Amino acid sequence: MAQTFQYEKPFALESGKQLPGFRLAYTTYGTLNEAKDNVVWVFHALTANSAPDEWWPGLVGENRYFDPAKYFIVCVNVPGSCYGSIGPLDINEDTGKPWYHEFPLFTTRDMIRSYILLKQSLGIDKIRIGIGGSMGGQQLLEWAIEAPDTFENIIPIATNAFHSPWGIAFNASQRYSIETDPTWKERNPQAGIQGMKVARSIALLSYRHYETYHRSQAEQDTDKTEDFKSESYQQYQGEKLAKRFNAFSYYFLSRSMDAHHVGRGRGTAAEALGRIKAKALVIGITTDVLFPLREQQFIADHIPGASLKAIHSPYGHDGFLLEFDKIEHLLKEFLDKKTTGVLSSRSRSSINLLL
Repeated sequence: MAQTFQYEKPFALESGKQLPGFRLAYTTYGTLNEAKDNVVWVFHALTANSAPDEWWPGLVGENRYFDPAKYFIVCVNVPGSCYGSIGPLDINEDTGKPWYHEFPLFTTRDMIRSYILLKQSLGIDKIRIGIGGSMGGQQLLEWAIEAPDTFENIIPIATNAFHSPWGIAFNASQRYSIETDPTWKERNPQAGIQGMKVARSIALLSYRHYETYHRSQAEQDTDKTEDFKSESYQQYQGEKLAKRFNAFSYYFLSRSMDAHHVGRGRGTAAEALGRIKAKALVIGITTDVLFPLREQQFIADHIPGASLKAIHSPYGHDGFLLEFDKIEHLLKEFLDKKTTGVLSSRSRSSINLLL
């Protein structure tokens, strides 16, 4: 059920800026049981929404692993997005006009601090399972560090403890594309939309893999010299996103991802990860060029007792959205059998691959 949480007290951001309040769009499935021990909190990635049964249909929904008949499932739309939570197209109460370019930066830490207030309003004390990939995994790690007693189990997938120079470079290039759009400086909802299409094309190269394009975009006509499949595919993906997103949200959420660093104000990233008390299964994708496996290895090496599993996928980073069966297999192994068959992350040389 899609719902809205309205917080009407001052809320301080990491930047020092204080908001008079905020709004979160969220979706719940199932019912919180009497013991309040059946909560699953799903964290979505960059441009998704609070309805994981739409973008993770192989894992969330009736007769899926995360079945509403068994679990009380919660997913929140990230602040800065355009799917119901506070975002750049909202009215800035100080000016009476939309935020647009002046929208304040929400870091992943700011995001989870807003979720903590929602959690309290829902009467949730402890979360049995937290799971999320990519930017969703970044938020999950932040929360597990910020409030170590909140989660019983966490499953961060294809994510990192801090965004890499490589990842920041990809995001910066996408923002440059938006900034070079001659409409970007305009104050209207469609500003920068052509630039965002180009940005999405750049992003896709980091989300996928050589093998992805080889399988789906290879040409059969050896005489062809133009109008290639992969060329039109890149254009199609930009057009597709432009129908459901806006450049302002895309721009600011990419900055949120770049600002992600669990070690900020906590010593080092390793020290911060060491605060996590939840049982942790870290999952990586062997072909992920955006969040390479070494980043998940780092997470698993520094969360006490964590385990690491690697999935081989031809889809690169997007494998976390598409490899339902392989992820479910690992979930069953970790959650249903607990530690049976789960590899200790302390052994770098023996990472199991799920082919």
